[in-house]
Amino acid sequence: MLDRKAFKRLLIPLGTGLVVSLSGCNLTVLDPKGSVGVAEKSLIATATGAMLLVVVPVILLTLLFAWRYRASNRSATYAPKWSHSTAIEFVVWTIPTLIILFLGILTWKTSHELDPYKPLQSEVKPINVDVVALDWKWLFIYPDLGIATVNQLAVPVGTPINFRITSDSVMNSFFIPQLGTQVYAMAGMQTRLHLIADEAGDYAGLSSNYSGRGFSDMKFRTLAKSPEEFNAWVEKVKATPQQLGMDQYATVAQPSEKAPVQYFSTVDPKLFHNIIAKYNNGHVTDFRDAACGTKG
Repeated sequence: MLDRKAFKRLLIPLGTGLVVSLSGCNLTVLDPKGSVGVAEKSLIATATGAMLLVVVPVILLTLLFAWRYRASNRSATYAPKWSHSTAIEFVVWTIPTLIILFLGILTWKTSHELDPYKPLQSEVKPINVDVVALDWKWLFIYPDLGIATVNQLAVPVGTPINFRITSDSVMNSFFIPQLGTQVYAMAGMQTRLHLIADEAGDYAGLSSNYSGRGFSDMKFRTLAKSPEEFNAWVEKVKATPQQLGMDQYATVAQPSEKAPVQYFSTVDPKLFHNIIAKYNNGHVTDFRDAACGTKG
């Protein structure tokens, strides 16, 4: 059993380890700048709070019991024949069961509400962006605007963003922590995601799925701009001399690390389709269609 000095020696490294482990955490996901991110933050906080109703008492009681019934405490009750308490059994089974039931209902409800395939309700016309994960960079195609960029995504504030996502390499995961929801990018398939930025800012984007040597630098910036600033950015991209056809794309798709931002004033309108179709004998397959055994 623990004596007083041993108990203190145990608490110090545990506390130090906890502080050190948390010091490296990037908590931008808890500072959301879009309605999807806000809803996910609320879900995280609610679920964590519900689980702590069990975790905190268990931790405190474990420490209390270790201290109260230590070998050196001769005043503690010694009851070697005690084996059952209906009241204790009721508490330790009923409370966790109710919490699990609550979490199950909460998860089912919010999983449907925050379905990444579900378009966001808004009176503002959405902007469409096609995303291609490469080694080790991101290609963004704006099919309605006829432009493309590498490692920089610009969107107008308050406008829903309809993403179509694929990979021309190994599996990656597209993630903008402050806007919410990560979705996989897979070769030969397209996945979908709907986000919105409610505040202007410069937000980090990344791949959250390990994909090889250059993975740690597979990052991009998301620039949420006012409609006027976004239009000016579009004009800036259209003024660049670089164009992105299938021939130029072969060069862009070559593996590279810490790739700089690139702008393309024009883009082959079939580029995104061709990237997916080359893995599927000319077909474009949506991930959910594939899961259901159908093709689009």
